[in-house]
Amino acid sequence: MSNFGFESSDEDPDKKKDQGGNSTPGGFGFGSEGFDPAALGQMLTQFGQMLSGMGAQGQGGANAGPVNYDLALQLARQQIGTITPVAAGKSEAVADAAHLAELWLDGATTLPAGASKTLAWTPGDWLDNTIETWKRLCDPVAEQISGMWTSGLPSEAQQAAGPMMGMLTQMGGMAFGSQLGQALGQLSKEVLTSTDIGLPLGPSGVGALLPEAIAAFSEGLEQPDREVLVFLAAREAAHHRLYSHIPWLRQRVLATVEEYARGIRMDFSAIEEAAAGLDPASLTDPSKIEEILQQGAFEPQTTPEQKHALERLETMLALVEGWVETVVGEALGERLPGAGALGETIRRRRASGGPAEQTFATLVGLELRPRKVREASELWRRLTAAAGIDGRDGVWSHPDLLPVSADLDDPAGFIDGVVGGGSSSFDDPIAQLEATEAQERSEREKRDGDKSS
Repeated sequence: MSNFGFESSDEDPDKKKDQGGNSTPGGFGFGSEGFDPAALGQMLTQFGQMLSGMGAQGQGGANAGPVNYDLALQLARQQIGTITPVAAGKSEAVADAAHLAELWLDGATTLPAGASKTLAWTPGDWLDNTIETWKRLCDPVAEQISGMWTSGLPSEAQQAAGPMMGMLTQMGGMAFGSQLGQALGQLSKEVLTSTDIGLPLGPSGVGALLPEAIAAFSEGLEQPDREVLVFLAAREAAHHRLYSHIPWLRQRVLATVEEYARGIRMDFSAIEEAAAGLDPASLTDPSKIEEILQQGAFEPQTTPEQKHALERLETMLALVEGWVETVVGEALGERLPGAGALGETIRRRRASGGPAEQTFATLVGLELRPRKVREASELWRRLTAAAGIDGRDGVWSHPDLLPVSADLDDPAGFIDGVVGGGSSSFDDPIAQLEATEAQERSEREKRDGDKSS
């Protein structure tokens, strides 16, 4: 699957050349023969007919940005269909499981509870409560690609297009919105918790489990339904402990997505070729736009900046998931007989490209490799054995203390650095966290003071 239909490509850069080795002239008229205003006008007319055929869905308001979120929500709700409210008994079972999980987690980590309540969500609840975070994840990528569609054109083309270029941006917003809506509609029916992809998608301090999806997940498992519920509640609670009490973590992950977006580059010769085959008479719905995108015409080219950002993001999310696996395993291992088997089921679900992994790859362009998560889990387990719970959790007190990708491949040196002494960073992890929060609070107050002056 590709991010918004735009998958990073490592294919032969000469694939767009003809048999004689010459670049194929593009349908936009921007090929080797130079800029052709008539061809640009024809292309824009085609896009205009395409957009007018889609009706009022693409008009104004919230639809004017790089992603048409109104369209996304509409398509997602259509895919969800009729929503059955969560029964009172299931809501109570979720709350009880979360309470028990929090009690058991207290002995497995120095980080206190991060969720003030844990709710039972329907797929519609998940969609409504996570869309704002999806906007933060998707906008940077969409804005970068949308800007390239226009900024990459020759100056003569930009002048000739004038306000008509807004139509191209609008088309992109609808294309993004269409694919986002389909992905979120599917994901909303399959995610088990609000942190199923490793990110805190919902409101701060609110845990959530989705009983309908959990019931489907439990089918065929040998563990009792209550044990499955407690296990998933513990994973949800562990994620919230980490994201609630590590003040820099959430922003660091989102900032890395933005850094990835800034590294995107596009092959405009491919766009030119795509325009040559447009048939405006047949492009009357968003699904036709998606067909064009899936042909590979708008694939970004992988850049070194993008690869570095993806590696950092992958490593960060692997560290989060590995820490959660380790903490939950320690908290439930002796109390929940099926905890180990459930943990393996989650790992297999992730390794086979479950819905969470597929959607994250679709929308952000990142595939969480299971190898990275396994190695991160092993690092945290070995660090716990060597430095204790305090030493392990103290690593999160500052981003510079975290393992990097190379440490996941060879954790011995990193662990030696933690237990080798000479650093007070791990003596009192809670004090370190409080100091970090105070420093960031002081910096924010200083920035706010500078703005007001």
